[in-house]
Amino acid sequence: MRPLTSLRRKTRGISLGLFALCLAAARCLQSQGVSLYIPQATINATVKEDILLSVEYSCHGVPTIEWTYSSNWGMQKIVEWKPGTQANISQSHKDRVCTFDNGSIQLFSVGVRDSGYYVITVTERLGSSQFGTIVLHVSEILYEDLHFVAVILAFLAAVAAVLISLMWVCNKCAYKFQRKRRHKLKESTTEEIELEDVEC
Repeated sequence: MRPLTSLRRKTRGISLGLFALCLAAARCLQSQGVSLYIPQATINATVKEDILLSVEYSCHGVPTIEWTYSSNWGMQKIVEWKPGTQANISQSHKDRVCTFDNGSIQLFSVGVRDSGYYVITVTERLGSSQFGTIVLHVSEILYEDLHFVAVILAFLAAVAAVLISLMWVCNKCAYKFQRKRRHKLKESTTEEIELEDVEC
């Protein structure tokens, strides 16, 4: 009987050892969980520009990726998907978002209202998750304002040129009118002098 119990103990010891090893490996994998890398945490863009919110993640299995947007106007979900499957894009961003399997998204034709915080959450099947934030600042295109100023200045220059031309024409007309008047005055004074000479 003794050899049989020692065999059971050895088998039980091996089972417990394998179980402990598996448990340690699972804990090690779970502690690694999801890692997330964001190469550019702040992005400056101009209106109507297409921008890429670039990220990279690593985890075991296929995670769920979710992007949300937070700003002065509130918080909303942009998109949620698992790599390799159809993305669930919100109505507000329906035709403006493109997703990539590495977790990145591209926003098309951004506006000033798109400025804010973009939060990505990568959740593993076992429940561990990691999140990161990208700050986006969208500004108006400066040359549009300069274009407006240039058009106004060109218009004012054209009006000034027309006014100068009109003043020049008026000056010429006044000069001719004065010459005719002087000429008439000269003629009339000459006639008076001639009349006086004739009378004398």
